[in-house]
Amino acid sequence: MMMKSLFPLIVLIVSPPFESPADQATKDPKPVAIFDGRTFAGWEGDLKIFRIEDHAIVGGSLKDKIGRNEFLCTRKTYGNFELRLKVKLLGGDAANAGIQFRTKRIPDNYEVSGYQADVGIGWWGALYDESRRNKVLTGPDQAKMQGLVRDGDWNDYVIRAEGKHIQLWLNGVQTADYIEEDPNIETTGVVCPQIHAGPPSEAWYKDITIVDLGY
Repeated sequence: MMMKSLFPLIVLIVSPPFESPADQATKDPKPVAIFDGRTFAGWEGDLKIFRIEDHAIVGGSLKDKIGRNEFLCTRKTYGNFELRLKVKLLGGDAANAGIQFRTKRIPDNYEVSGYQADVGIGWWGALYDESRRNKVLTGPDQAKMQGLVRDGDWNDYVIRAEGKHIQLWLNGVQTADYIEEDPNIETTGVVCPQIHAGPPSEAWYKDITIVDLGY
């Protein structure tokens, strides 16, 4: 009589690694570069203030004071999206900048109106409402940002906007999670890197990509 070995059937269930919404959004569709690193194609603004250097958008100057807020804006508008970019700020403790989104230019004015992912000591990672409510809507404990921000070096910013839900990440750490309660706030607009009025300073932006969430 032939003996048969009986092998138990082992079913291994492997749970996928946890992914944040920011990671999940980049799977499908793919990120699209909105700055080619060589030209200002698809952008508009004062090119006496903004230039391209080392494949990055540079706003401001380390030689001259920044007379007023300046913005370089996309010609295309975006609604639901995830924006990823690298940011570097030079010019000392008083330097300030930011990334506007769901924003519009104010007619006959140099200012814009909309949300801003803030950049600068005391402001990093905060969600500010520029030329509209003129206040920080939400943001992190700035004392904790001191160990997170890479002063004078590149920082990774992620901005995710889905309907009324706005989220920000800085260097992999979530710094803002906000639900807009005002039904009159617009949910589409342009993207605008900023250099803030103040002392001689420069804001550098590169590797700018966007995922259109399409809903």
